[in-house]
Amino acid sequence: MTAEVEVREVAQRARVASRALALATRAQKDATLHAMAEALLARADEILAGNAEDVARAETDGTPPNIIDRLRLTTERLEAMAQGLRDVAGLPDPVGEVVRGSVLANGLELRQVRVPFGVVGMIYEARPNVTADAAGICLKSGNAVLLRGSSSARSSNAAIVGVLRDAVAASGLDADVVQLVPGDTHDSVKALMRARGHVDVLIPRGGAGLIQSVVTESTVPVIETGVGNCHVYVDRAADLDKALAIVLNAKTHRTSVCNAAESLLVHADLAEEFLPRVVAALQGEGVTIHGDDAFGAHPGVVPATEEDWAAEYLSLDLAARVVPDIDAALEHIRAWSSGHSDAIVTEDQGAARRFVAEVDSAAVLVNASTRFTDGGEFGFGAEIGISTQKLHARGPMGLPEMTSTKYVVIGDGHVR
Repeated sequence: MTAEVEVREVAQRARVASRALALATRAQKDATLHAMAEALLARADEILAGNAEDVARAETDGTPPNIIDRLRLTTERLEAMAQGLRDVAGLPDPVGEVVRGSVLANGLELRQVRVPFGVVGMIYEARPNVTADAAGICLKSGNAVLLRGSSSARSSNAAIVGVLRDAVAASGLDADVVQLVPGDTHDSVKALMRARGHVDVLIPRGGAGLIQSVVTESTVPVIETGVGNCHVYVDRAADLDKALAIVLNAKTHRTSVCNAAESLLVHADLAEEFLPRVVAALQGEGVTIHGDDAFGAHPGVVPATEEDWAAEYLSLDLAARVVPDIDAALEHIRAWSSGHSDAIVTEDQGAARRFVAEVDSAAVLVNASTRFTDGGEFGFGAEIGISTQKLHARGPMGLPEMTSTKYVVIGDGHVR
C-alpha cells in the first residue's frame, strides 16, 4: 500500500470521526480530556518505556543534548502533559461561540459562529509532549487530528497515541479523532502535505528546515509556526538588576524551546557597567557568547559572524552586540528577528511605546522575559504552536485559533 493510500485512509476515518465530534457537548469533551489525562498517568510505565527506547537510540546516533532534552519524557513531564489536558478541559468551548450577530434592516437574523476546521494534520519534531497537547486542543475545539511526529520519537508517540485512543473510546467518542499517520519515511510526510481535500489544515512545528519544507511543498493550507530568534534589548534607561534577571531567564531557563532568547542587544551608554556583569553571569551558567568587538573585549567571548545574528541556537549560546541607540536596536531586530518574541528592558515609557509600535513580532514584551510567550502562561491552556504568520492566527494558538467561522442566516420567507 502506498503512502498516499495509507494517509487517505486515515484521513477518511478522521473525517467521519470529526463529524460526530463536532456534535459532542462540552461536557462530553471535557470528560474525555480528563480521562485522557488520567490514562497518561495510569499507563506512565509503558509511555516511559517507549520513550526510553527513543532516547537510547538518539544517544547511540550522537544526537545533540538539546535535542535529546526535547525528546526525553520524565514522570514530571508526563504530569505536566496530563495537567495540560485538564487545563484545556477547564477552558470555554469555542465551538458555537457567536463572534458577532445582528438583525439586518430587512429582518434577517445574522450570526457568525465558531466551527471546527474538521481534520487537522500535525507535522512535528522530537517533542512527544506535543502529541498530547495537539490531541487535547484539537478534541476540545471539535477537530480530528492526524499526528506525524519525527521518527526519532516513534516509540514514544505510538505509546502516547495508543493510551489516548483507548481513553477516547472508553469515554464514548470515536477513537479515530486521534490518529498517528502511518509510516516512518518522508513519503508519509509528503502524502500528508498533498492530502488537500482530505485534510483541512496543516500545522508544522519544529526547526526552520521542517517549517519551510511544509510551507513550500504543501497543497493543504498551512498555519506556519515559526522559529524563535528572540531578542532582548537592554535600553539606556534599563534597571540593570531587572535586565540581568531577564537576560538570564530568557537564555538559560530552558534553552531548547522557541521562546528562549538567542540575541542580546545592549545600549552603548550601559556597556561599561553592564557588560562585565552580564558576561560573567551568562558564562557562570555555561553560556557561550558570540559577541561583537565590545563583547569580545571580555575573556571567553567568541567573535560573532553574520550567521550568529540569524541563529536559533536552541542551546547555551547567545549572540550579543552593543548598539549606539534604540534606532540601531530596532534596525537590528528588523533585519534578524524571526518575528516570534522580542523584549525591551527599560524604565523609559517613551522607549517602551516606540519598541512596541515598531517591532513587528507575534509577541513584544516590556520588562519581561521572552519565556512568557507560551499558551499556558497566557492562560490559553496547552498551546498547539506559536504562529509567526499574520493570517488567521498569530502568537500562541489556543482553542479559538483552532476554529474557523461560518455565517448562520435565519429568515422568514425572505427573498432577495
